[in-house]
Amino acid sequence: KGETGDANKAVIEALVAAGNLLARGRLKHQYPHSWRSKKPVIFRNTPQWFIAMDQDIRNADGTAAPRPATLGGNDPDTLRERALAGIKAVQWVPESGENRITGMIASRPDWVVSRQRAWGVPIAVFVKEKGDGEVEILKDAAVNARIAAAFEAEGADAWYKQGARERFLGDLAAEGWQKVDDILDVWFDSGSTHAFTLEVRDDLKANRAPGGPDTVMYLEGSDQHRGWFHSSLLESCGTRGRPPYDAVLTHGFVLDEDGRKMSKSLGNVVSPQEVIKASGADILRLWVCASDYSDDLRIGPEILKTTADTYRKLRNTIRWLLGSLHHYHPSERVAFADMPALERLVLHRLQELDGQVRAAYAAFDYKKVHALLTVFMTSELSAFYFDVRKDALYCDPISSLTRRACLTVLDEVFDRIVTWLAPILCFTCEEAFLARGGEGSVHLLTFPETPAAWRDDALADQWRRIRQVRRVVLGALEVERTAKRMGSSLEAAPVVHVTDPALVAALEGVDLAEVCITSAATLRTDEGPADAFRLDEVPGVAVVPGRAEGRKCARSWKVTPEVGADPDYPDVTPRDAQALREIAARAAAE
Repeated sequence: KGETGDANKAVIEALVAAGNLLARGRLKHQYPHSWRSKKPVIFRNTPQWFIAMDQDIRNADGTAAPRPATLGGNDPDTLRERALAGIKAVQWVPESGENRITGMIASRPDWVVSRQRAWGVPIAVFVKEKGDGEVEILKDAAVNARIAAAFEAEGADAWYKQGARERFLGDLAAEGWQKVDDILDVWFDSGSTHAFTLEVRDDLKANRAPGGPDTVMYLEGSDQHRGWFHSSLLESCGTRGRPPYDAVLTHGFVLDEDGRKMSKSLGNVVSPQEVIKASGADILRLWVCASDYSDDLRIGPEILKTTADTYRKLRNTIRWLLGSLHHYHPSERVAFADMPALERLVLHRLQELDGQVRAAYAAFDYKKVHALLTVFMTSELSAFYFDVRKDALYCDPISSLTRRACLTVLDEVFDRIVTWLAPILCFTCEEAFLARGGEGSVHLLTFPETPAAWRDDALADQWRRIRQVRRVVLGALEVERTAKRMGSSLEAAPVVHVTDPALVAALEGVDLAEVCITSAATLRTDEGPADAFRLDEVPGVAVVPGRAEGRKCARSWKVTPEVGADPDYPDVTPRDAQALREIAARAAAE
């Protein structure tokens, strides 16, 4: 009746009354428990169907099955050996997955594939009792063909319809064959998905013949080494002689910010739809790629806020590139050999990143891709290169080599960033790609080839030292700003004292004022005064943050005695005067 009561007592009394109770008592045990009621249960001993792990695999007629190439010459052709050999041919991400599933396959018992339930995919065979608990299995091609055709047309329900036995057996119905009512283990069911997707569906057929272009990857949670990955491996190795996949990627589970499992009762569920509605799909995608998916992932408002901050920095970098390249024309390109050292440094970094990004994607290491590109775009581009080159980009004459070289580099940077980031920030990169007049879709592009000639490790090492000196200069200027003795860095003309020979050599021929964004800078190879600004982590460098002399340029804001040298433009430097003339000439020509 569905009412709470002492059902055990009623059942026992009924069994006693019928004379069918052999014994009664209490059984203390550790497992199993019902997954629905969470109450302890005991096993009921019933005949089951098994797939043997350690018997030689044979064809239906008893002949030896074709031997997979993955097996060694002396290895027995059993399901266990096929699976263990197949595991070694698969790429496991993370690599620990290989050891995990290898241990499971090596130690597992025979596979119990039958279940006694009223619903499920039937074990569609007929059997006949032979005595001593053994049965004979009907192996008749015509019967199997009728079953397969019915399942194809009607689904598994055909097995349960009235008259199914006679329908499928035909003339054999009178020979005592009985229809099996057991169903398949659901893991066998899921393990056969490759057969009706990769081998049947026209839109998913995989060309995995030797030399074929397709690679099949299975992607699921780490618990599936015992589930879908496991059953798929056994089913495919038993019937195809190889794993159904070329790569297997496993991920952890999503927890809340405190590491707790999400639950409606706890009120800590984070809905992807809500995140997308509030912040956009790219924020959610960026969070995934920034996380270590090989372990459990945490998500919540504060974590998403951090992700959104990172996204804004990346988006602002792309926006700045779009704005700077708005009037750029390919005719302005500068050859690599003619570029200033700073531009060649950025191209070196692109060449370096190209290999790193490709390798990370190939290894499904999206966290590394995120880290590489975030550091490059925020620390190397926005906080350094863009800052240094804004003066040349905004104030140099149109014909300036430095300005044109910068635009050339920005064009190369843009093309790579939008394609490298496209698999992660798919909507943002598509938007940026189309904003520059791109045709089609960024997602139809391959990564641009990056010339090996751009690689220059010696130049990178030189600029690593230059940036060390720059850190000390910026630190000295920050002290002046904090003390309100100075505002913009363009008010400064620091004296930089360097005694480290390697740093002195690195600074040779470098415009230190340009690199440090000051109006002037003086380099001296001595210790400097005792009260000069120093950083412990950059020994051999001391900075005296002096003030620049002269007038402030109305255009570039640099403070220099050169302002007013051109009588036609008395409020700007000669460089800015030339820029204004070229702008006027171009406007007149248009």
